[in-house]
Amino acid sequence: MSNVTYKYIRQNKDIQTYIAHADAALFTIGYTEHAKAHSERAAETAEMILLSLGYPERVCELAQIAAYMHDIGNVINRNDHAQSGAVMAFRLLDCMGMPAEEIAVIVSAIGNHDEKTASPVNPIAAAIILADKTDVRRSRVRHPVNEDENGEGVTQDVHDRVNYACVKSDVSFSEDLSAIILNLVIDEEISSIMEYFEIFLDRMVLCRKAAEALKVRFELIMNNSKVL
Repeated sequence: MSNVTYKYIRQNKDIQTYIAHADAALFTIGYTEHAKAHSERAAETAEMILLSLGYPERVCELAQIAAYMHDIGNVINRNDHAQSGAVMAFRLLDCMGMPAEEIAVIVSAIGNHDEKTASPVNPIAAAIILADKTDVRRSRVRHPVNEDENGEGVTQDVHDRVNYACVKSDVSFSEDLSAIILNLVIDEEISSIMEYFEIFLDRMVLCRKAAEALKVRFELIMNNSKVL
C-alpha cells in the first residue's frame, strides 16, 4: 500500500497549481467553475458512494484522489481533457512513489469520466462519474449575469442558466442502499426542467450506467417529483 494519501494530494502545491490553471483556462472560454470547490465536492461524493456500498477504506481513498485530480487535464485543453488528465496524473503519482496497482485504477477512472468517451470501467470510475455529473449548483456560475427586477442573476447561456436555477442539490442513497438519488430543486422561473434535460441528458444516462456498474439504481428527483 502507498503512503500517498488524499490529505497529501490536497496539500500538494503542484496539483493545486494545475487545478487552478485548468479552471482559469475554462473561465476564459465560458465554462462553469471547475476549481478546488468542484474537485473537493467530487472527492467527497465519490468517497461517500463507495463507503456507503462497503468498499475497503483504501479504495474509497483512491476514489477521493482520483476525483480530486479528475479535471487537471483542462490545463492542456478542454478537448480530450480526461485522457490528458490521466497521463498527467500518472506522472504525478508515479513520481510520488504510488504503486502501479493503485495508479492503474486511478488513471483509468480519470480517463473515463468525460461523457463523450466515459465508461464505468471500475468502481472508482463509476463513483467519479456520479460525483462529477451530479455537481449541479448555483455557486458554479461565475460569469456576469443580467439582473432581474429582484436583483437576482439571470444568464443567457443555457449551461449557466441551468446551474444558476439549481437552488438545492443533494446526492444520497435510499434507505436500503438500492438506489443513489440526485435530488434537485430548480427555480423554474430561471430555467425549465426541460432545459435541464436538453443539456444534461447524456450525463444522466451515464450516471445510470455508472450506478448499474455499482449494482444500484440511479434516481433523479426534481422539485419533489421523481423523473428518473
